[in-house]
Amino acid sequence: MKKVLLINGPNLNMLGTRETDIYGKKTLDDILKTVDGLATSLSLSLTSIQSNHEGQIVDSIQAAGNDGIDFILINPGAYTHTSIAIRDAFLSVDIPFIEIHLSNVHAREPFRRQSYLSDIAKGIVAGFGPYSYELALLAATRHLAT
Repeated sequence: MKKVLLINGPNLNMLGTRETDIYGKKTLDDILKTVDGLATSLSLSLTSIQSNHEGQIVDSIQAAGNDGIDFILINPGAYTHTSIAIRDAFLSVDIPFIEIHLSNVHAREPFRRQSYLSDIAKGIVAGFGPYSYELALLAATRHLAT
């Protein structure tokens, strides 16, 4: 069974109450239940974490290399635009990943168009709300099958 790690960055624990006009009313737990069910139906082992701390996200990416993780999905939140440390963590492990965003970051403030991860990611899924997670998991499944 292939192993997928889903990492959620800062402030995603506030989904459902935070800027619902942009991010919607579903909580992170709602999204994770849906994604976990999809992972089960795809015969994938899915582990999820959420952290507001950059170092914990870096530690999780580094540990994934030793834990036999086959693919990483990440919604880095604001760290998308600021974290060279997360970028370097991905470069230090040989694990493909997909960058996820609930909103279309390219249709928002100009600073959100800069990502330190996009150019090293297998792909980016953005702008589909909670469905972005499901699309990313389906894309990861296709990648793992090749």
